Amino acid sequence: MSHKMMVNDYPLDPAYAVNSFDDILTPALLVYPDIIESNIDRTLHLLDGNADRWRAHIKTSKLAFTLKMLIARGVKNFKCATTLELLTACQSGAADILFAYPTVGANARRVREIADQFPDIKISVLAENEDQIRQWQGSRLGIFIDINPGMNRTGIEESRAADIQSLVETIAKSGLAFRGLHYYDGQHGSSPEPERLTAAHFGYDRLMTIISVLESAGHKVQEVITAGTPTFPASLAYPGFRNATFVHRISPGTVVYCDATTFAQLPAAYGYKPAVLVVARVVSHPRPAIVTCDGGHKAVSADAGVPTCIALGHSELTGIGPSEEHLPFTVKDGAAPPPVGEILYLLPRHICPTVNMFDHALIIRNGAVESVERVTARGRENPALLHGENRELTHTAAR
Repeated sequence: MSHKMMVNDYPLDPAYAVNSFDDILTPALLVYPDIIESNIDRTLHLLDGNADRWRAHIKTSKLAFTLKMLIARGVKNFKCATTLELLTACQSGAADILFAYPTVGANARRVREIADQFPDIKISVLAENEDQIRQWQGSRLGIFIDINPGMNRTGIEESRAADIQSLVETIAKSGLAFRGLHYYDGQHGSSPEPERLTAAHFGYDRLMTIISVLESAGHKVQEVITAGTPTFPASLAYPGFRNATFVHRISPGTVVYCDATTFAQLPAAYGYKPAVLVVARVVSHPRPAIVTCDGGHKAVSADAGVPTCIALGHSELTGIGPSEEHLPFTVKDGAAPPPVGEILYLLPRHICPTVNMFDHALIIRNGAVESVERVTARGRENPALLHGENRELTHTAAR
């Protein structure tokens, strides 16, 4: 991901200020529910007020606290990537969940187990080949065909329309329900506009060809899922998704919290604001032009590159390579460095894995800590959950 796809400066709005940090350990994850609510409302506004058009990816949200906010505002369709996220969504009141990750072996058995535990929730999975389809025989799970639009991460290449048709026929022969097509075009995230829109629409044209092939063969495509956050505008603007024969849902997740990449990728007119920050303290001045805070890569994810974040209201600071617990910044020539002990409000470059770093989140309202919430879907389930004997061993060890 290139630096041009990250904003380099962002003001420190007084709404983010916490009155006192005397009893707050840093680094800490700050969650602002009023801004989350605003971001949800902005997304629904872009979707013409129709919450049913949004299949929110909860790899960002993570907290049951946040999922319940989405559900309270009418968002009932979700997708997720881990069994813990699936379980959290089920327990939080979701109505329809896509497990959007290729699942095999013990992981597949665990998805079945969760689906059996929540029979009133519609749960679906992805498949890209016949073996992945047949493993779900005898279950009530729906199947989405995962299309590879050129990201080359998962899915069947969109040029293989005949093979996709064959997979749909295999679903029917296996006694399973074909739910639709899943199409994540995240590879366009580092492209500037208008190139990103052009590339995305070219891919959607090819996707519509696949749908036409399936419908001509008598296969009903119920739902088509496109677009994470980077191609959200492209999906909104694509004419073929309007008044279609299928339900079209968009699946951005980052927009709930937003990050420094979001503000480089999405139009400012959308009105999003950062809803989650990492707070850190300046702990050292190792050189006159460098300050270090306690926001290393165990607190702010470095997966999207360096700088890993920006310090709100500190345009004179530029993050350099972090270590586990240390995050150094260079100080612009002539600027006064923040003193040791000063609080920095950090806007991560990539918020999704950053949220996953923390066991707890501080819910901030009116400058105070309103509550402490667990980051419910952080990490993964105990890998020994599948069998009764393993559960007993786990429980015994815990005692």
